[in-house]
Amino acid sequence: MSDPLTLELSINGTKQSVSVADSNEPLLYVLRNQLGQHGPKFGCGVQQCGACTVLVNGEVVRSCVKKIDDLSSGAAVTTLDGLGTPENPHPLQRAFVDQQAAQCGYCINGIMLGALAWLRSRFKAGNRAVPTDNEIKQFLSKDKVYLCRCGAHLRIIRAIQQAAKEMA
Repeated sequence: MSDPLTLELSINGTKQSVSVADSNEPLLYVLRNQLGQHGPKFGCGVQQCGACTVLVNGEVVRSCVKKIDDLSSGAAVTTLDGLGTPENPHPLQRAFVDQQAAQCGYCINGIMLGALAWLRSRFKAGNRAVPTDNEIKQFLSKDKVYLCRCGAHLRIIRAIQQAAKEMA
């Protein structure tokens, strides 16, 4: 067992102090068990499915394998819980609802947060074009794979395209 750790984090824009008995504890467990974040899910536990995806300082992180000790004090963690509200959803949330892109919903956390980081990186690079079906398929299956077993792939593609239009 590792040493206890107390860390200051920004969770969805709110500063919070987190204390763990074991500094090797996965970020996912801290988020779900201590901080009440229900967006990231435990899927495979080996960073292969994407269900646990969060953004740390804007970068995609698989929280099931990211040790809490690997975060620096003050790190900004964004979860699906912090993207929008029922009254004012984020464009990705609205698009996924509009396109009925979630069947069971287990993968949606990872796909939405991954898509958010991907779209932001495209915009930052000056590419504000709505991504093509093939570009989205590549995003979903390249470096950070996002698995969906329900067969909602076409609706997911349409939702990402709808959100890209609104976000651009």
